[in-house]
Amino acid sequence: MKVDIDKNSGYCFGVEYAIQMAETELAQSGQLYCLGDIVHNTMEVNRLAAKGLVIIDKEQLGNLHDCKVLIRAHGEPPETYKTALENNIELIDASCPVVLKLQNRVKNEFDRVESKGGQMIIYGQKGHAEVIGLNGQIGNKATVITSLEELENLDYSKPISLFSQTTKSTAGFQKIKSKIEEKIQEANSEKELAEIFDSNDSICRQVSNREPQLKIFATEYEVVLFVSGKKSSNGKALFSVCLDLNKNSYFIESEEEIDPSWFVGVDSVGICGATSTPMWLMQQVADKINNLNLSLTEV
Repeated sequence: MKVDIDKNSGYCFGVEYAIQMAETELAQSGQLYCLGDIVHNTMEVNRLAAKGLVIIDKEQLGNLHDCKVLIRAHGEPPETYKTALENNIELIDASCPVVLKLQNRVKNEFDRVESKGGQMIIYGQKGHAEVIGLNGQIGNKATVITSLEELENLDYSKPISLFSQTTKSTAGFQKIKSKIEEKIQEANSEKELAEIFDSNDSICRQVSNREPQLKIFATEYEVVLFVSGKKSSNGKALFSVCLDLNKNSYFIESEEEIDPSWFVGVDSVGICGATSTPMWLMQQVADKINNLNLSLTEV
């Protein structure tokens, strides 16, 4: 049985940078606090925990003093930096440059649209660390939209500026954008769309570029195993791409979730993952399948 790992899968540069920063500090001091899971992958979080990485939440951050805390790639709202300053906490800031740039764009656009009595919309996952960081830049005054149904609650008589969480699906963003345009034109037939609607495709190209690559990969194998943490927004979006094109696609978090029955009569298996999936984990999945294949052959 042929078993291949998608060469285009694995960490994006933002996640890789954060993990490198954590490992460098851990090698020097043996312990480091991290505000939230460093990556949405339980296996990688556990690996780094064994090296001394301690995951904390916002409440725990407020009780820490005179220590080092890692800010992960997702970025943070301003109050996190304020707490760190008050508590003499040294921040190791691994915020992704793409996210930092987006935070600045959101702040600048909010000032413009607010002066016109408009509203900010963020297409993203409610409660996601990146979305919390983005909304925090503007005092949590943006409306976070996850689905088309939630668009019914907006006021389309006012100007709207739309942004997206960097790891959302491009197709999902386009659906949200098109629906807003439709609603605005219904409510403001006498005005030009450009006067009252700004659409900002802020999806990271390292994420969006994987979609077309994954569409090709998913069709080249009889079975596809998508390896990702269950908390990963990016993982859910990319897995849906696989499943749309190959119904024999399975979402797993580790090799422990592999079901041997998936491979009965199968000659090819493709393994891929999210931008938060380490290559070593996909290799473990491949090794498990190869060992399973060897066992079946010997029997």
